[in-house]
Amino acid sequence: MAASGTSKAEIEARITKAEKVVEPAIREISHIATLPEVTTKIMDLIDDPNATAQDLNLVIQNDPALGARILKVVNSAFYGVPAQVGSINRAIVLLGLNAIKNIAIAASLTKLFRSGKITEGFSAKDLWLHSIATAAGARLLVNELSMGYLDEAFLAGLIHDLGLMVEIQSRRPKFIQCIETVLADENISFREVEFKTFNASHEDFGRVLARSWKFPPALVNVIGGHHEPERFDGEEAVLPTIVAVADCLAAKAGFGFTRGEDRTEPKAEWLETLGLEPEAIDRVLESLPAAYDEASALMNG
Repeated sequence: MAASGTSKAEIEARITKAEKVVEPAIREISHIATLPEVTTKIMDLIDDPNATAQDLNLVIQNDPALGARILKVVNSAFYGVPAQVGSINRAIVLLGLNAIKNIAIAASLTKLFRSGKITEGFSAKDLWLHSIATAAGARLLVNELSMGYLDEAFLAGLIHDLGLMVEIQSRRPKFIQCIETVLADENISFREVEFKTFNASHEDFGRVLARSWKFPPALVNVIGGHHEPERFDGEEAVLPTIVAVADCLAAKAGFGFTRGEDRTEPKAEWLETLGLEPEAIDRVLESLPAAYDEASALMNG
């Protein structure tokens, strides 16, 4: 069973209905609904089993800003490389193709999340702050679980609320109305207001956009299911559940816009899915401010 006694079949039916509302909005925002060409090329290359690190290097050389970002990441405390890395080729070898793809996606979306004030009490900067904290928390959780995809967890946390940016870009007056409603009534959650206003949630907006960008299925699942990760089974549930927990912890720690968040305590079933003990959650919460500072320096520099 899913949240609040809702069955998986009921959730899927609701999602199908919501996506019919969302698809026209995605078509209307062509100015954000296209990834930079270099990012698309990188994603295509990484999906190509015959692609080499040299192929990737040739693409990145055409985008000096992305190349600089990759070098900054590989030389950051995130990786702890003992000697300074000065070449993209060496960075690709050290980080791996998947990490390079994640950095490219993150770099492409950074400007989108750093736009200005939307309305009184909310700015895209608040959302970016919360996104970075969620990314840092997801990375800490993966570390606690001794899993091998630190980079993917960080990226998933960073872009989990992509759907909110779609709402802002495509349905700004209604989005402002949602914000004003939750700021005026502490007893209602943002998702409740979304469903009443849009007949969809930011997960639905984000899921459709992520699919149009041909994001990997794991990222589509996170963007489209981080409030209800219990609708996934087996391995598919792991990353959305990690981000769901990190999302709660970032809100609990007060990072970014948290008013209207429908939960700040991770559900017991999520912790059970991941095999996380309460002591691990306490450690992540304690480490989160320092991890946020490190991540913020990396993403905002």
